[in-house]
Amino acid sequence: MGRFRVRPGEPLPDDTGCGMLHVDMDAFFVSVELRTRPELAGKPVVVSGGGPRAVVAAANYPARKFGVRSAMPFSTAKRLCPHLINIPPTGGLYSEVSRGVMGIFRELTPLVEPLSLDEAFLDVSGALRRLGATPASLGAQLRSRVAAEHGITCSVGVAKVKFVAKLASGMAKPDGMVVVPAAETLAFLHPLPVSALWGVGARTEEQLRRLGLDTIADVAAFPPERLKKSLGTAVGEHLYRLAHGVDERAVVVDSPEKSIGAEHTFDVDRHSRAELGLELLRLATRVGATLRERGVRGRTVSIKVRFADFRTITRARTLVSATDVAREIHAVAVALLTEHAPTGAVRLIGVRVEGLDTGEAGEQLVFESPAPRWRDAEVAADVARSKFGSAAVRPASLLGPRESFRDRPAPPARAVHTAGDPPVREPSPTSPPTS
Repeated sequence: MGRFRVRPGEPLPDDTGCGMLHVDMDAFFVSVELRTRPELAGKPVVVSGGGPRAVVAAANYPARKFGVRSAMPFSTAKRLCPHLINIPPTGGLYSEVSRGVMGIFRELTPLVEPLSLDEAFLDVSGALRRLGATPASLGAQLRSRVAAEHGITCSVGVAKVKFVAKLASGMAKPDGMVVVPAAETLAFLHPLPVSALWGVGARTEEQLRRLGLDTIADVAAFPPERLKKSLGTAVGEHLYRLAHGVDERAVVVDSPEKSIGAEHTFDVDRHSRAELGLELLRLATRVGATLRERGVRGRTVSIKVRFADFRTITRARTLVSATDVAREIHAVAVALLTEHAPTGAVRLIGVRVEGLDTGEAGEQLVFESPAPRWRDAEVAADVARSKFGSAAVRPASLLGPRESFRDRPAPPARAVHTAGDPPVREPSPTSPPTS
């Protein structure tokens, strides 16, 4: 596969017909943090909460040499690499850098599909004539600008279709670019193992190998009807088409957010409903602030509760009207916890607001209402936090003995997009995390 990699100083390959780019930041969270910690360059570093039940949000490449991966329990990472260096996450920083990077992408083409904070597809087909450039040269420009303006590196895959571009960017890591000429798509794909096909997990890979299919070339040569009979019509047809380099999906611009939520894993299991109520308030405050920042409201409030034995429940309630007010979100969350969650030691708790809209329908107002305008107060708190930090204004019930428990600013609530990777979650003991 080395012949597809673009090396410094070498002429760019023929990329005619390769209008799809996949750009992926390299060890994004860690790279952002290391910009102000040059003394840690070359050392194994992760970004993680660092507690006994925290998970690794990101690991740099020196750490990965020891087997450390994202979504791995921090305690496991520390056993694999005893001299591992942990950096606590900096709230708001990664979103800020991501917005800047995505802004660079959108200067080249409006057809940008973010998959997460640190990766996106770009369709540059229509921008080539306007910019007088080739896809590979645009990829090189992106890499240079991201490094110069944000101090981090990214890897780029250039290809005819999404599936191949994403494979190419993975092979370009770290800090490289792989270009797959349209005419050589099958030459690039066919030597790869079947696990490289988009959508092939451990179970499907096992089924394919039972059929004697080890490489993508094997899948391409296999009778499609037998493949569909063995894997199911939809999966069989999907993999057969990918094995022939066929992927008709277009870039989806501005995929709408489905939900916004936040969750917390306790260092020590919690039994007290009062403590759980306070954590729900903390999470609801974060979710409400994120909703208002994004200019959206939601009609359904849900909670997630994971117990000490990893049993997990979710419960939801739909409101009469959409809201972005933390006080209302918290009230519903507490009611759901009280009415539906059994007692017991709680390991993780989360709050999520779904059914989002932009709130353009307006808000139902009541004249001479004696109720306080909680939203006005929360908006004022948003302004104060934006100027003085996330700890500047908080509900009074969150102050006191637990102040030292959460003395760092909390990261923003996470948004789930229609397209893209799900947020990193604590791994279950029965199913290994994916990355």
